Amino acid sequence: MRAAVHERYGSPDAVVELRELDKPEPADDEVLVRVRASSVNIAEWYGVTGRPWIARPTTGLRGPKEIRLGVDFAGIVESVGKDVTDFRPGDEVFGGRSGAWAEYVCVRAERAIVKKPGDVTFEHAGAVGTAAITALQALRDQGGLEPGQRVLINGASGGVGTYAVQIAKALGAEVTAVCSTPNVEIARSLGADLVVDYRAEDVTRRSERYDLVLDIAGTRSFSELQRVLEPRATVVLVGGPRANRLLGPIGHVAASRLRALRGSQRATFFLAQFNKPDMDTLRDLLERGKMTSVIDSTYPLERIADALRHMGEGHPRGKIVLTI
Repeated sequence: MRAAVHERYGSPDAVVELRELDKPEPADDEVLVRVRASSVNIAEWYGVTGRPWIARPTTGLRGPKEIRLGVDFAGIVESVGKDVTDFRPGDEVFGGRSGAWAEYVCVRAERAIVKKPGDVTFEHAGAVGTAAITALQALRDQGGLEPGQRVLINGASGGVGTYAVQIAKALGAEVTAVCSTPNVEIARSLGADLVVDYRAEDVTRRSERYDLVLDIAGTRSFSELQRVLEPRATVVLVGGPRANRLLGPIGHVAASRLRALRGSQRATFFLAQFNKPDMDTLRDLLERGKMTSVIDSTYPLERIADALRHMGEGHPRGKIVLTI
């Protein structure tokens, strides 16, 4: 099978290649999926470029410890292990598993794999995994979002942000979305109650106050966000500036958390974890029409370097999807 790999850090054009690898065989508790679509997340761009440098003790000092790429997938079950009862060949599924930028991937049946709703395309389902589960866990688990609360989503038009607007509405929140001028209508179409164009207005100077801020863009310091926080509000930090090669978004996260120690508001940072119950929740949201994927662009697997370059050059509107 063909799979995307990289054995050193650098620009996507220089280090990422498609290589012929052995087609995997499912273990007794695994499902073999013929991948039809995947997506690109900022984590893959960081992994390929080796940034930020402070993360290299974990990812690999001189080169990547894990050469396979990709996590999100949607596809068709080709075969199952003898202990698998929930899936059968021909089932259309989606989920998350390392090494998903490949023609085939093996996934444990009790982990992050669920059946795809029939009316959702492979491209839309393949975009869901990392970004949507991050949005769900940030709002519900880290932010403790409850019905009727007011949430501010800073960076509402990217991969995580477009899902976050929809999930927050599904959880019963009143949502303010912050994005740039070209993306205002997208945020409105996803259900945001108020959309603030950051090029025209400073959201931290408005009169509204929020119980929860989901800070994806990392364009505001914690001190600035405090101007619109309720006394016991929470700021969940999901992203931050990429320009600093040494620290990446970690500097922004550390500064925010230190500032929060001085007051009653809380700042928290986390890394999302795939699990079956949350994938079932996302599947339910898709099936009920409460959530959809916003697709910025689609690339075949052969153009993976172009897709990664597109991710690194700016802020895609929604998700970058790979077809396989």
